[in-house]
Amino acid sequence: MVFQSHIGVLAFPFGTHAAPLLTVVQRLATSSPHTLFSFFNSAVSNSTLFNNGVLDSYDNIRVYHVWDGTPQGQAFTGSHFEAVGLFLKASPGNFDKVIDEAEVETGLKISCLITDAFLWFGYDLAEKRGVPWLAFWTSAQCALSAHMYTHEILKAVGSNGVGETAEEELIQSLIPGLEMAHLSDLPPEIFFDKNPNPLAITINKMVLKLPKSTAVILNSFEEIDPIITTDLKSKFHHFLNIGPSILSSPTPPPPDDKTGCLAWLDSQTRPKSVVYISFGTVITPPENELAALSEALETCNYPFLWSLNDRAKKSLPTGFLDRTKELGMIVPWAPQPRVLAHRSVGVFVTHCGWNSILESICSGVPLICRPFFGDQKLNSRMVEDSWKIGVRLEGGVLSKTATVEALGRVMMSEEGEIIRENVNEMNEKAKIAVEPKGSSFKNFNKLLEIINAPQSS
Repeated sequence: MVFQSHIGVLAFPFGTHAAPLLTVVQRLATSSPHTLFSFFNSAVSNSTLFNNGVLDSYDNIRVYHVWDGTPQGQAFTGSHFEAVGLFLKASPGNFDKVIDEAEVETGLKISCLITDAFLWFGYDLAEKRGVPWLAFWTSAQCALSAHMYTHEILKAVGSNGVGETAEEELIQSLIPGLEMAHLSDLPPEIFFDKNPNPLAITINKMVLKLPKSTAVILNSFEEIDPIITTDLKSKFHHFLNIGPSILSSPTPPPPDDKTGCLAWLDSQTRPKSVVYISFGTVITPPENELAALSEALETCNYPFLWSLNDRAKKSLPTGFLDRTKELGMIVPWAPQPRVLAHRSVGVFVTHCGWNSILESICSGVPLICRPFFGDQKLNSRMVEDSWKIGVRLEGGVLSKTATVEALGRVMMSEEGEIIRENVNEMNEKAKIAVEPKGSSFKNFNKLLEIINAPQSS
């Protein structure tokens, strides 16, 4: 096949950043078959993404390994956050090198760069080549909005010495659409002057560069936060919510042969009775919280499906597995979208990562929130107080009392019925957004128009 243009795609290879970016690329590749997409990512992340023949049906996506900054020739044993720091230190030179190699190999110059928004240097790489830069923000609109007001927040906090009683008034006066948020809910990276770690510095640089982008892309839909949408549209050349991708470009479900959790869900006789628990791939709750959650599950006696790695499973209270073997199932991995879509699942206990929230909305499942880092605390505030599709744990952690109380609120109370109605209403808005004439559908067409626009010589 003769390709008419060549798009470079730069991934951030940590957490759940690369997977949603790949989903966008797959959708673009299907809609623009004469465009070649080169996907630049670390070897470790690529090995996770591109298994099970993910690209078998795509002739126009090529995959390249980018050095992740770790010592070559030896296994890396540091922490997740140390790995992020090494990767950022190696960038953008690692990307620049492989982009040049891809251009030589394909015989096509890059005509556009799509990068994870964290990779702020995408603007510099694009400017050097005279091509557009499109930034993909992998989290929610509310978190992006908070970051875009970093300067105003730091100025107000520094000059006013804001106390707890004035937190809500401060955020409400500064950031349209975040009237329910407290200062303590904001991503800690905003306060990079107090904690100048590599990721915080990177995000601050991103804030300065994003207004120069040709477009900012999100896996979300405008209707979830209309006020924030309007405000962010005023800050960027194009602000394009094109999701939720799980509705707009559903992928074939992975097999469940390894765990059998879907068959176990099929065996449950009561709809919306199962508590599904997963805290993502990066963080495992501390041992005392695992114990508290275990005790709460035994006390409430709800059937449960818990995605928990084998190492953490060993930290569960003595005898818990035996006592609950008829009640629940613990698996090292679960096909989350299919689990949430199952009729038996009634609530999702989650870390409040954006992908998990979207998947819950798209299945009409209420949330119980235990956030850990980054945007998760702000997301949890929006879940309970703005979108009203779930509850936060009293005290913010998994104590037995707080967990029992939260489960009761969602599963047994009148409040829980209202929450379930709210998440179903949000689900309908998401479905309408991805339909023809919907906001996300139109935004995706605009994105196609941008990447296919002829480049000036």
